[in-house]
Amino acid sequence: MECWVLLGASLFSLTKMAKLYFYYSAMNAGKTTTLLQSAYNYRERGMNTLVLKPSIDDRHSTAKVRSRIGLEADAVSFRTEEDLLALADEANRESPLSCVLLDEAQFLTKTQVFALGEVVDKLGIPVLAYGLRTDFKGILFEGSLHLLAWADELMEIKTVCHCGKKATMVLRLDQNGVPLKSGEQIQIGGNDSYVSVCRKHFKSAESTNYAT
Repeated sequence: MECWVLLGASLFSLTKMAKLYFYYSAMNAGKTTTLLQSAYNYRERGMNTLVLKPSIDDRHSTAKVRSRIGLEADAVSFRTEEDLLALADEANRESPLSCVLLDEAQFLTKTQVFALGEVVDKLGIPVLAYGLRTDFKGILFEGSLHLLAWADELMEIKTVCHCGKKATMVLRLDQNGVPLKSGEQIQIGGNDSYVSVCRKHFKSAESTNYAT
C-alpha cells in the first residue's frame, strides 16, 4: 500500500522512495495541524499510519495529538529511553504501516533520531517528523540538531513575526509578558508562554514586553 504526502497542491507517493522528512518551524506555525491533516488524508484513502508523540508533552493527553485549533487524533506516546524502531516494527507487524508521523520531534534523543532513520532504511516506511528547530535561547534542541543532520528532506513551515517578517526564533515569556533569557530548555507551555519572532526582534527582546 502506498503512502502519499501533500506538498503544495500535489500528492506524491512515498512508498517507492521512503525517506525521513523533518518539518521544522517556530511556534504557532501549524506543525501539528499539518501533521493531523496528513494523517487524515492517509486514513481517508485506506492507508494505515502510526502517530507518535513524546510522553513529556502532556498538555492534553499522552494518548492524543491535538492542535491549537482543536483538531486531534489518537497517538502512541513514547518515553525518552524507548526504542522507536522496535515500536514501529511491532506496529507494522500487527498492521502494515504506510507512514509514521511524529509530533514534537525536538524532544527526541540522538538515539531515537537514528532509530527513525532505521525505520526508513530497514522497514521501508516513510517517517514525517514535525518539531521546533531552536529553543528560547536560540540553541538547537537535541532532536532537531540530529534531524537537521540526518533527515533526507528538510521542510520549513513558515509563520510570521509581529513586524511582518518571517519568524524563525522563539521567545519564552514570564507571567508579565517579559522575555526570559535563562531557565531550563524544556518547559511545556502553550501560546501564553511562547511567541515566535524574527531574528531582529529576538535580539532586541530584552527591551520588549509582549503582554501589551
